[in-house]
Amino acid sequence: MFTPDVFRAVRHYAGKIQTLRDQIRTERFLNSLPESIQKDLGWPDIYAARRARSQG
Repeated sequence: MFTPDVFRAVRHYAGKIQTLRDQIRTERFLNSLPESIQKDLGWPDIYAARRARSQG
């Protein structure tokens, strides 16, 4: 019933969930920084442009 393909699919899905959680955690951290530091980093302007390119 449980073949290596099933385990591979579950591991892949779990990896995607972990990636999403890491991205959310990073966004929250960057949003918590003072505005002057966010501006120095280019947050969120560069991030928004990068997301638009990857989704388009």
